[in-house]
Amino acid sequence: MQRLKISGVPSLVNAMIMTSIFSAGNAILYTAARTLHGMSLEGHAPRIFSRCTKQGIPIWALGFSMLFCLLAFLQVKSSSAVVMTYLVDLITCCQLLNYGFTAFTYRHFYSSLQKQGISRDCLPYKGRYQPYTSYLAMGGTLFMLLAGGYDLFLKGGWDLKWFFLTYAMIGFFIVAFVFWKVMFKSTYVRPGTADLSLGGLREEIDAYEATFVPKERGRVGRVLNKVFE
Repeated sequence: MQRLKISGVPSLVNAMIMTSIFSAGNAILYTAARTLHGMSLEGHAPRIFSRCTKQGIPIWALGFSMLFCLLAFLQVKSSSAVVMTYLVDLITCCQLLNYGFTAFTYRHFYSSLQKQGISRDCLPYKGRYQPYTSYLAMGGTLFMLLAGGYDLFLKGGWDLKWFFLTYAMIGFFIVAFVFWKVMFKSTYVRPGTADLSLGGLREEIDAYEATFVPKERGRVGRVLNKVFE
């Protein structure tokens, strides 16, 4: 755009990229904090991460998650930026695994709904075109995981370091899965067999939602809600 001497557009693109980064970072930070908080409630993480403020914010889980943002300072030097590149490769593979197995878990959930005669129309939220989009997500992430190191298999492209960085998380995921099953002797929940009553909590959740009165929004809140709906 600068070569074509289009004034203003490069800055506009930069602003859009920054907006996208801020949005993605905000979503990922929220997910990290809430996941850590949930793990703590279930006894899979230190109890301190289950503590919340009066407003319901898991403050310790949020603070711990924010510490990882400091890794961005690896970009200040070219030598440390190499480490950042390695981390990005590993994290990208991990994110693809997370996304793919989220779709895989949803497929199990969808099967349980069908076998237990529960209509998706009674759910507060439901994704469109399911279960076909879950198949698309699983296939797409699997393809990206396997194709991520395609250049390694080209003539003269082999590099053990990049092979490890590209595919290490797949092996780690398998080892972690097997370790958890053997160590804690947990059973695999097969498609259609999940307890959708949440161990008897479903009625309690339904009763809470039936009596819940949302807080009245201010003028700015109503406008923002209207825009983003």
